[in-house]
Amino acid sequence: MFPLGTVLFPHMALPLHIFEPRYRALISDVLAGEREFGVTLITRGHEVGGGDIRSDVGTVARVLQAEELDDGRWVSIAVGTRRFRIESWLPDDPYPRADVVDLSDDAPGDAALALLPDLEPKVRRVLAMTTELGDESVPASFELSDDPEVACWQTIVVSPLNPFDAQRVLVTEDWEERLRLTDALLDDLEASLVFRLSEG
Repeated sequence: MFPLGTVLFPHMALPLHIFEPRYRALISDVLAGEREFGVTLITRGHEVGGGDIRSDVGTVARVLQAEELDDGRWVSIAVGTRRFRIESWLPDDPYPRADVVDLSDDAPGDAALALLPDLEPKVRRVLAMTTELGDESVPASFELSDDPEVACWQTIVVSPLNPFDAQRVLVTEDWEERLRLTDALLDDLEASLVFRLSEG
């Protein structure tokens, strides 16, 4: 398990710079096995040194590339694959570990897919306003997959949600409910951005 201060979604890229000894051990074991590890949000505290409080729903990450640097640090790129729920945490030795169960995600139905045509331009507006306010961390543009489920996840991935709102979306089980929640969160964010731009 790799607790982080951000939420990983399925189909989301995860670049990592791994320097802490326990996570160096984790990446070595992951690469020797199935190249997968769990990512869960830290809801309170900080992961360095432990003592943090972690969410119980996360996403499995699959390592696509990894390189060990001369000083023992690692740089890697992983991608989110599927959601899981933590059944119980195990001792953090040699690194955080947990017993987990995969969460099944049905394909989005017609009611969910009907939300995408309105959701996509809303995401683009919010990203444009966020960029206008000087945030260069958001994508300038994006293209959605022809696969409906991948397109739904991509729309969520590029939405500039804060970690706690992103976690609310991740734990939502039903696709229609998940997209409606994303839509409502984007409405709030858009209203806030419009106000900030008008004040600027």
